[in-house]
Amino acid sequence: MAFTLFSPAFAKRSHIPAHHTCDGDDLSPPLEWSDPPEGTRSFALVVADPDAPKGTWYHWGIFDIPAGYVELPEAFPHPPEELDAPLPPELAEGIRQARNSFGRVGWNGPCPPHFHHVKHHYRFHLMALDVEHLDLPDGVNAHRLEKACEAHVIGETILTGIYHR
Repeated sequence: MAFTLFSPAFAKRSHIPAHHTCDGDDLSPPLEWSDPPEGTRSFALVVADPDAPKGTWYHWGIFDIPAGYVELPEAFPHPPEELDAPLPPELAEGIRQARNSFGRVGWNGPCPPHFHHVKHHYRFHLMALDVEHLDLPDGVNAHRLEKACEAHVIGETILTGIYHR
């Protein structure tokens, strides 16, 4: 079988439910994957909209996902804003998140401008990496994360969802 990414919330190249967008609860969708390549030591995921009016818009970057993971749950937690706040279990395991194009760390879902009357294609790009951890600073942006992964990718899969207003 091939390395595959899918979501129980939407099918490949179909409409992303509003629940996962700024028009709803803005929760990250559940994601699952299968058959990662042999030698995978971690995963990284970057979600981007190449149809944004001002160029590619990044909605999420998440990395240092342990190799044993096969899913990310719906509503993946944002890092706590207070430095002494307890970490959710997923983040306590070392999973890190990048800064998106909204300027926030964590997920911000599809939110195309009301004046932009085209279908937007959201690329969920999951990469299997040959390293356990990426040497990136806190607050790294998702575009830089994606570039940093390039030298370590041993397999990749893309799930594309569509959203428009």
